[in-house]
Amino acid sequence: MLQDSANPRASVWDVLALPTGDVRARPYEQRRALILDVLAGLPSPSPIQAVSATDDVEVARVWYDRLVASGVEGVVAKLGSAPYRAGRSSSWKKVRHAETVDAEVVGFTGAAGRPRALAVRLPDGRVALSQRLGARLAAQVAAALVGVAPAAARGRAAGGESFTVAEPGLLVEVLAGTTRHAVVTVTRVR
Repeated sequence: MLQDSANPRASVWDVLALPTGDVRARPYEQRRALILDVLAGLPSPSPIQAVSATDDVEVARVWYDRLVASGVEGVVAKLGSAPYRAGRSSSWKKVRHAETVDAEVVGFTGAAGRPRALAVRLPDGRVALSQRLGARLAAQVAAALVGVAPAAARGRAAGGESFTVAEPGLLVEVLAGTTRHAVVTVTRVR
């Protein structure tokens, strides 16, 4: 369930089990119908609502474009015939609002020879920790970091995460989320 502080109603987007049993193996289209049936049986007005859903690509594009102003970070596309799978699933795709910007590397997590994530200073001055680096990017960043002795200092990103401070000079291109859940993904070394 999702609770939005601006809206006292809670939102649901999937159901995994009902009193009758586990429904994860059923296709999403069937699970969605089950959610709507359960909600229809609640007293009105209900504090619970179903998240909006559509199978019309153009409607989803309109939602994606117009809802960013209200803080909605993007849309989720699900394969209607897919069962529920815990963890990452190729049948679900989250499309977030993001922009490509250059950012200065100010630190890293893990070892300099094998960095897991980067602390970057975004154009607005905020320091954010990136998502985990892929193997190729980690190797490229490591080559730049290994030649420079890391500072012994520790830093903290805006979210409170700790990192090892790096010498200035390394720039990376990142996809930076434009909404309240600003996810930062490193795309390449400059």
